Amino acid sequence: MNDCIFCKISKGELPAKLVYEDPELFAFEDIAPQAPTHILICSRKHMVNLADSKEEDGALFGRALLLASRLAAKRKLTSGYRVVVNNGRGAGQTVFHLHFHLLGGRDFRWPPG
Repeated sequence: MNDCIFCKISKGELPAKLVYEDPELFAFEDIAPQAPTHILICSRKHMVNLADSKEEDGALFGRALLLASRLAAKRKLTSGYRVVVNNGRGAGQTVFHLHFHLLGGRDFRWPPG
C-alpha cells in the first residue's frame, strides 16, 4: 500500500520509535499512548484488519503475540498487560493496517471500551 502510514514506517520512510524489528514484524511506541506502555506490533505484510487475514497468516499472528509477551517481560509488566486488536471503524480502528496494541503499566477495567 503506497499511502499506508504503517507500511511507510516499516520501510523507514516515516519516523517511529522502533522497539523491535525483524523481516516479518516490527513494533514501535504509539504516538498517542493510552497507557504508560503502549506499543504497536505490526506485520510488514499489509493486511487491512483481522477480517482481511488468511489461514496462512496464523503463524505470523502467533509470532506477534509471542513478541507481545517478550516485550511485556522486557518492560517488566508483571502485574498484567493487555493485547488488543481493533477490527474496523466501529471497533476503533483508525489505521487500516492490521496491528496489535500492547498496553500495560496501569490497571484496566472489564469490560473494555
